[in-house]
Amino acid sequence: MRYDDNSTEVVETYTPNFEAWIAEFQEWQTRIGFDPSWLGDYTFDIKFDWDTAGDTIEFGDFEGMPKWERRMQIPQQNIRDAIISMVTVQGDTEFASVEQQNHLLDSAPTEYDRKSALRIMCEEQRHGWQMAYLLCTFFGEQGVREAMKLLERNSMANQNRGEEDRGRLLGSFNEPIDHWLDFFCFTHFIDRDGKFQLKMLSTSSFKPLAASMGPMLKEESFHLGTGSNGLRRIIKAGVIPLDMLQRYMNKWVATAHDLFGTDSSTSAHWAYVWGVKGRWDERKKLDASIDVDKEILNEESRGHYHEEIAREVQKLNGYLPEDCDVTLTIPHENFNREIGNFGGKNCYTTGELFEGTDEEYAEYLKTVLPTPEDEEALKELFKLPWIEDKPMSPRQIASGIGASA
Repeated sequence: MRYDDNSTEVVETYTPNFEAWIAEFQEWQTRIGFDPSWLGDYTFDIKFDWDTAGDTIEFGDFEGMPKWERRMQIPQQNIRDAIISMVTVQGDTEFASVEQQNHLLDSAPTEYDRKSALRIMCEEQRHGWQMAYLLCTFFGEQGVREAMKLLERNSMANQNRGEEDRGRLLGSFNEPIDHWLDFFCFTHFIDRDGKFQLKMLSTSSFKPLAASMGPMLKEESFHLGTGSNGLRRIIKAGVIPLDMLQRYMNKWVATAHDLFGTDSSTSAHWAYVWGVKGRWDERKKLDASIDVDKEILNEESRGHYHEEIAREVQKLNGYLPEDCDVTLTIPHENFNREIGNFGGKNCYTTGELFEGTDEEYAEYLKTVLPTPEDEEALKELFKLPWIEDKPMSPRQIASGIGASA
């Protein structure tokens, strides 16, 4: 092993199970259309920050006991199954986003954006590697099977998808990212949900999972920055109409709300009881003696997320022209939901139930979600200087990522 800074361990020796998985991973790259030469000198390191993971279980029924470092230390099979499920879902999202995005490279508006997208795809693959490593190394044959399934599923949005390929596990990761406006909304809103999920796993009772989160969170910050930077540059360019931008934001925020799971979730309840997954800012809440309501854990996390993206959009409004009479907003958590208490219900973007027929609601959605006409209009707008230019950073140039893309 080696350390790439004072606290992050980089694993250099892999188990035979994981070595076999790597061979399958390389085939997956070819199958989805990702050229490994695009990586430059980037390597898929397995990284653990053991210091921030902590040694003692911090909440739940096992609070105060040593964190579990091996499968056989986990006291119950249902807890092992829950941890495997958490790791599997996280890994699934990482590979899915690469499948959704890699077709965009040929249409990047600037070299800066192309290199940024490639860096994100490299890091998402590393995160998927990390989750596959946990499965293959700590969870025996059950883990190996789940790690292989990470490579067998394919986002419904991937252009190289086979007819018999199974889709990804979560809805947002089967949604097409058709162009760079979608990409910037996705990285700003969907990757921000990813930050929340990683943070909630960073206090996990399974120590290798908790220790994986620190390095992943550091890398995830660039993904969020890419999204906010892109949307800011779009606003400053002034080419894409704000009402159109609002419709794409509505689309991606609604599906991001779904990513937090169902309301009154028993899975979230038991994950907390077992110490497997905490609340957003769990340590701060423990320090402040904020009581936990295990019946509304998903709702609580979704609320924190909603508050954060509302603040982020308010920052974007600061780049609107001074004489602009329009402001960008975030749709209510009830709007256009697929799951939860408001799943499938007709709601306005402001959250109130729609008063009217399903046909009338379909007409309303045409005013607040992207339409085929928007897609056609974007094809022409993308021929214009629709986004503010940005030069490549010295780090991008030095990294070698995407040099052959």
